Amino acid sequence: MKTILSFLLVMVFGQPVFGEELKVYAAAAFKAPLTEIAAQYEAATGNKVTLIFDTAGATEQKFRQDSQAALLITTVTVIDDAERMGRLKDGTTYRLGDTLAGLAFYPGSARPDVSTPEKLKAALLAAKRIVFSDPSRGATAGIHFMKVIESLSVKDEVLRKATLAKDGPDTMRLLLEEKIDLGVTQISEILQANRGAVAGPFPKEFELTTIYSVWYRNNVSQPVKAFAASLDSPANRTKLAENGIRPVANR
Repeated sequence: MKTILSFLLVMVFGQPVFGEELKVYAAAAFKAPLTEIAAQYEAATGNKVTLIFDTAGATEQKFRQDSQAALLITTVTVIDDAERMGRLKDGTTYRLGDTLAGLAFYPGSARPDVSTPEKLKAALLAAKRIVFSDPSRGATAGIHFMKVIESLSVKDEVLRKATLAKDGPDTMRLLLEEKIDLGVTQISEILQANRGAVAGPFPKEFELTTIYSVWYRNNVSQPVKAFAASLDSPANRTKLAENGIRPVANR
């Protein structure tokens, strides 16, 4: 049975066993599903996948600084900007999926209502502690949150009780371990940490949809191209959707 399964997986990935190492830099929103997808790929092909996760901006920077980097998964905006500035060139890209930014709360406490700007403002003022990803590290949700609290005229009040996290998964780790009232990150990262911690997306007036893309250099090896293609397989698109990454209909 194991032999048959391995053969079928190899057929899906279109790869024989090469034993190559693939270094993948990815936005933290993909941590849980990509870890599972990579493990399946390794079992099927004998190749090794090393995953490095960070904020959208830091991921792209680290990718460019690593001559051994094979694949980049980050936001469309970051990739488009890098291509326009010539930091990324001679590459192939396609859209992988999107997620909404939102708010998390500590499970077991009362779920805050964040459905309107007024209710979101009240929830932010009522919270004793708030955690969000450091905007200076290129955190998409953190950068957006700074604009939201400025629009709501609560920036000073929020920052006085805020903790800055390294990235989305770290935001959720701190929220759950330290029982912090509110956290701000991508909905996908909240779901992957604790499905019962989702307070909701930002109100319609402040909604943020983040689209993610895959990017790799045109001269990468066939195993890298096969791994990139596998991310768009029906099974893996379903896996991403289960973890809060909604498939993008139009490439």
